[in-house]
Amino acid sequence: MKHTCIVISVADIHAARRFYEDLFGLELYQDYGRNISFTCGLALQEDFDWLVNLPKESIGKKSNNMEICFEEQDFDGFLDKLRQYPHIEYLSEVMEHDWGQRVVRFYDPDGHMIEVGEDMKMVINRFLTSGMSMDEVSVKMGASIEDLNKLLGH
Repeated sequence: MKHTCIVISVADIHAARRFYEDLFGLELYQDYGRNISFTCGLALQEDFDWLVNLPKESIGKKSNNMEICFEEQDFDGFLDKLRQYPHIEYLSEVMEHDWGQRVVRFYDPDGHMIEVGEDMKMVINRFLTSGMSMDEVSVKMGASIEDLNKLLGH
């Protein structure tokens, strides 16, 4: 068995497609009109109630029980791009987790929670460049040196 995609409900397939392509640079994989999928495995579905055979009123918004996660190498550049979307509803300002990764969380136009985090390889390199040893980075990030090396591509 293989995982194929995550499908999220959207009110306007065209607006949602523009949002994900423009802001995140996602590439279209398939377009079936009211259902599209991107090469990353995210799919958008207009008329989600029809697809899953549930009453329209049972399809919720802002459930806050899952998030769509992205990582960005140019995190500060992404934040600049995000500021060009004045109607974005943020969950919080940019925060830095205990393990050093900076993230921002906000809702897409359909109320799905999105997290964009600093690429973990960039976090490790930031610590190493600041003078920390790999052992110190391992302790700071709560990850084994083996896992850190995997993230670094070693």
